[in-house]
Amino acid sequence: MFFTSYFQHHGLPYGWAWTLSQGIVIIFFELILALSVALFILADRKIWAAVQLRRGPNVVGAFGLLQTIADALKFFFKEVIVPAGANKVLFLLGPLITATLAFAAWAVVPVSAGWVVANINVGILYIFAISSLGVYGVIVAGWASNSKYAFLSALRAAAQMVSYEVSIGFVLITVLLFAGSLNLSAIVLAQAHGWFLFSILFPMAIVFFISTLAETQRPPFDLLEAESELVAGFMVEYSSTPFLLFFLGEYMNVIMLSGLFAVLFLGGWLPPISIWPFTAVPGVIWFILKLLFVFFCNSMVKAFVPRYRYDQLMRLGWKVFLPLSLAWVVLTAGWVMVFPHGVWAALTAHGGI
Repeated sequence: MFFTSYFQHHGLPYGWAWTLSQGIVIIFFELILALSVALFILADRKIWAAVQLRRGPNVVGAFGLLQTIADALKFFFKEVIVPAGANKVLFLLGPLITATLAFAAWAVVPVSAGWVVANINVGILYIFAISSLGVYGVIVAGWASNSKYAFLSALRAAAQMVSYEVSIGFVLITVLLFAGSLNLSAIVLAQAHGWFLFSILFPMAIVFFISTLAETQRPPFDLLEAESELVAGFMVEYSSTPFLLFFLGEYMNVIMLSGLFAVLFLGGWLPPISIWPFTAVPGVIWFILKLLFVFFCNSMVKAFVPRYRYDQLMRLGWKVFLPLSLAWVVLTAGWVMVFPHGVWAALTAHGGI
C-alpha cells in the first residue's frame, strides 16, 4: 500500500501504481528468498556433517559461510552441455519450469499479518496446484535428455508425485475443516486459541511432514536420484546453470513446504502464548523460527534415516498414508460437527469448566 500511495502521489493512475508496487514487492521478496537458499543449503550441509561427526564447509569465508556462494559461481561459469540426441528446447525448459514454479508457490504464503504477496481466498488450492505442476519439470527433463536413466527417473517422479499428492490433499482437507477457510491467513488466525498440531490433527501433521519429504524427493525418499540404480536420475545429463536451477527449485520447495507446515499446524506468525513478552516479538520472527525448526527436522531425517526401496515408498503412500488420511477426514468432519466452536467453547458452555 505504501508504494501504491507513493506512485499515486506522483501522478500515476491507480492501476499503474498498483501494478508497479506489486512488481517491486514481488522482486524484493523473491530476491530475499533466492539469497536465503544459500544459507539453507549451508545449514543443511552443516547439520548433516554434525550428525556424522564431520566439520562440513569451513574454508570459504568465516565458518564456511561463503561456500554456497562459491559453488553457485562455479556453476554459473561452467559450460552448458546439451547432449547431441536431446531435444534442446525441452532440455532447457525443464529446469526453468522447476525453478519458476518453486518461486511462484510463495505468492500466497503469509509470513506475518498482512505480509503476503497475494492474499487470495483459495490460497491452499493455489499451493496444491503449483506443487502438482512441479513434477512436469522433472518429466520434461527426463524425456528430453534422451537417456534411459533419466527417463526411468522421470517415470518414478510421476508415480511418486501421484502417490503422495493424494495423501497431502486429504491432510489439507482436515485442516480446512478445522479452520473453515481456504485462505492461509485465515487458517493462521483460526489457531489463535491453539495450534492445530496439538489437536486431533496431530497424526495428519506427521503424515504431511513425511509426505513433503517424498514430494520434494528428499532422503529417505530421493528415489529419483538413486545413485546405485539411476546414476543421478533425471539430472544425469545436466551441468552448469540448468543443474543449478534444479538444485535451486528443490531447496525452494523444501523451504516453502517447511513454511506451509508452520502455517497449517504451528500457528504461522502467531506466538506460542499470547502474553508479553511473546506478543512483543514481531510475527515474521515467529514465522521464521518455526520454519527453521521444521527445516531442521527435515535435515535431521535426511542425515540419519536410510533410503527406502521404491516398492517400500509406494507401499507407504498407498497402503498406509492414503487409508489413514481418508479415515481422518471422516473423523475430523464428525469432530467439527460435534464441536463446531471447539472443545474449549463446548466445555465452557455446558459448565464443564
